[in-house]
Amino acid sequence: MIESSRARTMGNRLCLDFVNLPFEPGDVMKRPVSWQDLVRFLAETGIVSAERGEELQSLPETDPMAANNLLFQAERLANGIRFALRAVARNGQIHREWIEPINEVLRVTEGHDELDWDGNEWRIAFVSQKEGLAWLLAATARSAAELIAAGPRSRVRQCANPNCHLLFYDDSRTHRRRWCSMALCGNRSKVAAFARRQIGSEKAKAQHA
Repeated sequence: MIESSRARTMGNRLCLDFVNLPFEPGDVMKRPVSWQDLVRFLAETGIVSAERGEELQSLPETDPMAANNLLFQAERLANGIRFALRAVARNGQIHREWIEPINEVLRVTEGHDELDWDGNEWRIAFVSQKEGLAWLLAATARSAAELIAAGPRSRVRQCANPNCHLLFYDDSRTHRRRWCSMALCGNRSKVAAFARRQIGSEKAKAQHA
């Protein structure tokens, strides 16, 4: 069974969901992407079917070298995207070494789409002309390339909670969204601000007593 993640749908773009998947809202510590994280992402975003996702779960046992190679490439891609899009969010400089992992994946995207019957319905599947599993990351790399090319116009934001690592695409009507989730980080900020006001009010009363 592939478990879901609350952070997975908060980015509003494929590449942002990808770089968010090691985290949950409000996380302070970064942790490495696990194989389960990666397979869950591929299945939940429709890059692979649910059946293929279940097959991939066992790959570290059946072909550990292939699994380790893909996980290494995924982690490298995630770091490159994360650094580049954080720079986009603050209108900073993007370094070439952050872009190279994205281009490496884009280079393996030579191939074609085919209609594939998954047992229930026809779906469009990408068939790579190169061997290996790197093509599983191709759609994510393409998504990142589009946001980076758009620059500040892409409206990439980082959650205003300083303890939260999540990135998101601001598709709000006013383009002034600040939080990965209003119900989580936004609410925590409101509670903290209310507590500060209460303390300030009590101090002021004590001074005038």
